[in-house]
Amino acid sequence: MTASGHLRQVTCRFARSLSKASRAGQLPVKSLDDMSLSTFRREAFNPELPALLPKAFSDYPAISNWFSQSAQEGAGAELRYEYFDSYGEVMVPLELTSGARNDFQDLRAPLRLFLGWTRQASPGSTDRLYLAQASISDLPQSLRDDLPTPELVSMAGKGDIYDTNLWIGLAPTYTPLHRDPNPNLFAQLAGTKVVILFSPNVGAEIFRHVQRTLGRSGSETLRGEEMMQGEEKRLLEAQVWGMDEGAIPAQTTGYEAVLRQSDALFIPKGWWHSIKGVGNGITGSVNWWFR
Repeated sequence: MTASGHLRQVTCRFARSLSKASRAGQLPVKSLDDMSLSTFRREAFNPELPALLPKAFSDYPAISNWFSQSAQEGAGAELRYEYFDSYGEVMVPLELTSGARNDFQDLRAPLRLFLGWTRQASPGSTDRLYLAQASISDLPQSLRDDLPTPELVSMAGKGDIYDTNLWIGLAPTYTPLHRDPNPNLFAQLAGTKVVILFSPNVGAEIFRHVQRTLGRSGSETLRGEEMMQGEEKRLLEAQVWGMDEGAIPAQTTGYEAVLRQSDALFIPKGWWHSIKGVGNGITGSVNWWFR
């Protein structure tokens, strides 16, 4: 097979993985024409509308220092282990899920546990270990220096930053439908993620529909492990991502953004969203909750 033919095969496989991750009928999130603070305020932050910021993090230190492209074609991004190995004893939050048993567990463990798992994990395994919502304030200063706060976060509003978090895992990764109490700037450091968003009213309708199906009346704001496992996780995923559990009503059509390395997404306060890491290799993201 020629090199061009092999590349077409890889591209087609990746396109199929994106189509499986997303659902039909979503509207594309608007891309900003430029990355200026005035444009961001006018078209996204002030009107509280989601916006895609293509290549906004092209020169971000964590991208070049933490990740590299695998030498194996089509394998995706990988961690620079020589950079991280000296931080092996740093404690980080991890999410352990077992697809076979549909189990979920939160734990804190040394970073070396996660690094070892990513080195040895089988691509076809249903057991996943995800470094999720790791506050950068808990990291050594030398790692925090790789994650500077962008001007859009520090200057768009009041300058209040509530938290900055890391998300690193082997694709596929999954974050169920939820909403945040503050605006969120979400930047992709490695790999690809697909984000589906719904306006506050539409997302609440989906959530209530799932709760009624389960015979529950769960809180829209206080969410726990129930959304990460069991029937609630299954129904939320089916409703949001268009699985076979009953089509989502037409009036609840949402928005979709595909984030590749160095892209960012603005998620306004109260907008519901669910995120999937797709493709191959490592996915890495950082987000800021601010106002």
